[in-house]
Amino acid sequence: MLYDDQFLTRLADGLATLLPVWGVGQEAELRLLTISENATYLVSDPAGRDLVIRVHRPDYHSEAEILSELAWTEALRRDRIVVTPHVVPAEDGRLLHAFSDGGTQRFAVAFEFMSGREPDAESDLVRWYGVLGGVNARLHDHSRNWKRPQDFVRKIWDFEHILGPSAWWGDWRAALGLTAEGRAVLERVHDELERRTAAFGYDQDRFGLVHCDMRTANLLVEGERLGVIDFDDCGFSWFAYDFAAAISFMEHEPFVPDLTAAWLEGYRRVSPLDAGQEAALPMFVMLRRMQLTAWIASHAETPTARALGTGYTDGTVALGERFLASL
Repeated sequence: MLYDDQFLTRLADGLATLLPVWGVGQEAELRLLTISENATYLVSDPAGRDLVIRVHRPDYHSEAEILSELAWTEALRRDRIVVTPHVVPAEDGRLLHAFSDGGTQRFAVAFEFMSGREPDAESDLVRWYGVLGGVNARLHDHSRNWKRPQDFVRKIWDFEHILGPSAWWGDWRAALGLTAEGRAVLERVHDELERRTAAFGYDQDRFGLVHCDMRTANLLVEGERLGVIDFDDCGFSWFAYDFAAAISFMEHEPFVPDLTAAWLEGYRRVSPLDAGQEAALPMFVMLRRMQLTAWIASHAETPTARALGTGYTDGTVALGERFLASL
């Protein structure tokens, strides 16, 4: 299984051999922070410098895709669109390095450490989603106007690649504990989402380069600052899909309507959002929920998947029934 103890030991050992490229001695402390799509480590240098190093999941992003992500995040920093950690170049100036794991190359990127904590209900989640709406609006405006490098390439998150035959995260039909009755419900939801996303369309005012994963785990609050981390899933999708991604794993919570209202208000303080995109938010929330249900099945080794398990599938079916009843 990917990311078992043996695999993580190999990653840590390989990363330790790579640390000198960033001017960090091999005596630095390595601590695993998260396992999701990638393995992320906090590197504490005895000299007092902390780095966050992301070791990329095998066979997910190409070198060109990673470098394109970094080009956009640095442009967003330079243009002061969003507060996000600086990408730390190695001593040779390169942003992307790799180490050998058997016969495979593992890509690694270093970032500045950003302090803060994940917002939660106790820290006034509604308030921070109002701030997040403004962040999304600025990011979307930048996306529409930024002149991308000629060799820029990122994944496309359209219906085909979210739930369709080319889904990056696998088939939702493999969901943990999915019953025949539940599958029948979700097949109907699948067909509705395919039809409705096609009707919504892919015009440039609705579809472009977006973060795709601005959920609470990728937000850092400190004082009045809302920082955004982890652009690893950024790609081409619907602008409204960014809201659906922002409430990942919370889609069933009773406070979601309040988060929606706050996000919309924050967004419109910065940039217009037409009524058609607002009306489409529930559709994209359902689309994201089914995508995450597939992700849990295809990433069953991750702590998130293990914690949510079959209960998340049952919740997806219940949300699917509500979605169909609302049509």
